[in-house]
Amino acid sequence: MRTLIATAFVSLDGVVEAPGGEPGYRNSGWTFQDVEFDPAAYELKEREQAESSAMLLGRVSYQAFAPVWPGMTEEFPAYNAMPKYVVSTTLREEDLVTNWGETTVLRSLDDVAALKEGDGGPIIVHGSATLGRALSDAGLVDRHHLLVFPVLLGAGKRLFSGTDKDKQNLRLVESGSYSNGVQKLVYDVVR
Repeated sequence: MRTLIATAFVSLDGVVEAPGGEPGYRNSGWTFQDVEFDPAAYELKEREQAESSAMLLGRVSYQAFAPVWPGMTEEFPAYNAMPKYVVSTTLREEDLVTNWGETTVLRSLDDVAALKEGDGGPIIVHGSATLGRALSDAGLVDRHHLLVFPVLLGAGKRLFSGTDKDKQNLRLVESGSYSNGVQKLVYDVVR
């Protein structure tokens, strides 16, 4: 079985919306505003790219990343080369970009579960707040890679849903603190 890793930039109050400057959110770009850059805090991001074998995205994140990431050949060489899977009920095959490698549209969480059952290495989920909450609620996430920023954003899309569900235990497997106040937290989901 493949490992599904949900990775996120998250505020201390649990917001994951628009960390990199995506339009439409009042605090867009919050990971770069008032938080000093410390390259050590992003080592986890480099490791994710090296260790992942496929990328899973929701439609909104796919449509935000697809026009940009293929041109970032120095920053994302492994991500650009690996297969991508987009979970969407509305995205059509003809909506996919042609310069970002192999991309497959999955129509349901059952399709994601089947992907996990197949052969291959870890699958990384970037952005995709709505998808991430659905995957977590469905018990499909195996690991969380979190970079927690020292900021309170108030409103915005949250890392986890407010759904009334059974308790889910996590096991801390890695952590780190950086000079800019960012905290690295890597949790395995306890089954």
